[in-house]
Amino acid sequence: MTDIAFSPTKPSFSPLRLQSRSLGWQVAAVVLGTLFIALASYIEVPMLPVPMNMQTFAVTLVGALYGWRLGAITIIAWLVEGAIGLPVLSGGVGGAAYFVGPTGGYLFAFPLVGALVGWLAERGWNGNRVLSAFVAMVLGNLACLVLGTAWLAAMIGLEQAITFGFLPFVLGGLLKSALGAATLKLFSGNNADPAATAS
Repeated sequence: MTDIAFSPTKPSFSPLRLQSRSLGWQVAAVVLGTLFIALASYIEVPMLPVPMNMQTFAVTLVGALYGWRLGAITIIAWLVEGAIGLPVLSGGVGGAAYFVGPTGGYLFAFPLVGALVGWLAERGWNGNRVLSAFVAMVLGNLACLVLGTAWLAAMIGLEQAITFGFLPFVLGGLLKSALGAATLKLFSGNNADPAATAS
C-alpha cells in the first residue's frame, strides 16, 4: 500500500495532546510556539526583496504538532507580536510596515499554511508516515510561496515576482520539508497509528 493516506476520521496524531490539555497548558503552548517561530526567524540568509529563513519550517512544524486550530492561533499570535513592533519577524525586526511591503503576502499566508499542515497531520499525513509528512510540508511551503509570490507580483510584476520571490526558495522549501518530516518522525514514537504500520 502507498505511504500517503488520508482519513476523514478524528485526529490520529497529536504528540503533544494539546486538545486534551487545560486552557493554561494551551496558552503556554501558544507562547512557546511564538517564541519558537521568532527564533526561527532569526536564522536568515539575506536576500532581496524577500529574505530566506527558517520561518516556514517553524510554521509548518507548529501546525503539525499543535493541530490546525491551535497551530493557526499560535501563528496569528506571533504575527500580532510582529505587527505591534516586537522583534520577532525575519532578522529580528517588527512593525506593521512589514505587512504591507514585499513580505506581506508570505506573512499573511503563514496561518493558512500552519492550518493546512495541521489539518493534514491530524488525518494521517504525519510522522507515522514519513512520506506523507514530507508531502504535507511541501504543500505548506508551496502554498506560502504561491500566495507570497501573488502578493509580490502586484508590487513588482509577475515575472519579477517569480524570479525573486518563488524560484530561489524552491530548494530551501524542499529541504525544510524534509527536516520537518524528520522532526515529526521523532515525535511519532508514542503515537503509533495502526493503519500506518499495516500499510
